[in-house]
Amino acid sequence: MIGPLGLLVLLVVNLVLVSGTPVVASDTPVVASDTPVVLSDTPVVVSCTPESLPVDCSDLYNDGFGNSGVYTIFPAGPTSPVQVFCEMGSLDAPDSDIWTVIQRRTDGTINFYRGWEQYKTGFGQASSEYWLGLENIHLLSGKKSYKLRVDMEDFDGGKASAEYSSFNVAPEKDGYRLTLGLFKDGGAGDSLYHHTGVKFSTFDKDQDSDARNCAKTYLGGWWYKKCHHANPNGEYLWGESIFGLGINWYNWKGHTYSLKAIAFKLSPIIES
Repeated sequence: MIGPLGLLVLLVVNLVLVSGTPVVASDTPVVASDTPVVLSDTPVVVSCTPESLPVDCSDLYNDGFGNSGVYTIFPAGPTSPVQVFCEMGSLDAPDSDIWTVIQRRTDGTINFYRGWEQYKTGFGQASSEYWLGLENIHLLSGKKSYKLRVDMEDFDGGKASAEYSSFNVAPEKDGYRLTLGLFKDGGAGDSLYHHTGVKFSTFDKDQDSDARNCAKTYLGGWWYKKCHHANPNGEYLWGESIFGLGINWYNWKGHTYSLKAIAFKLSPIIES
């Protein structure tokens, strides 16, 4: 546990780093020649040991940070802080899970049609739309055992979710391959297990198993197979849209409906 002084310093670090600061410096529309964007490369010095720094939102919650919002975590260690949105549960449900959001779409303000380097390092703003970055997600998924929840919403106010009992992303040398556990339905149906065991693809790094470049065809970056049942990083298209191009979750709304909002979030598995 962090001592009183360490907790105070960590609080100051989070207040300084998190108060509206973008995860990256740019949300300019991206083409293949764009310079990669890095979440953060500024070392942060705190008075506690590297082992006591928060790896995810559950660590922050256990250290006394109880409000949902943007926080700084350290999945790669003390010199690589990154920002995430933390869902800390509610006062009405004190035993509810604590979620670290790794991807979020809400309003189309961030362009998600980006190249490999930006999907690797991350982009967007943790206070709104963002992608945490494949390397950060890989490191995070290796620190603890996590379950995955996907929350989504349509433009008529309908909401649904899907959960998976485990979630892991392999290192870059294995293409950031996705591995999922058992599915639990929250009304959305299972559109993600189709993508388990698959490497990540972008328009400039095609690792799918289709003859086409799925990322180019469906305007996103994802664990495409042949090509997708879920396309959360597709174009933001406000409802009814062209087949496969929008933010699709096939088993809930099909391939011709682009969702209003979707978020992927991780919570540590509590051993019983």
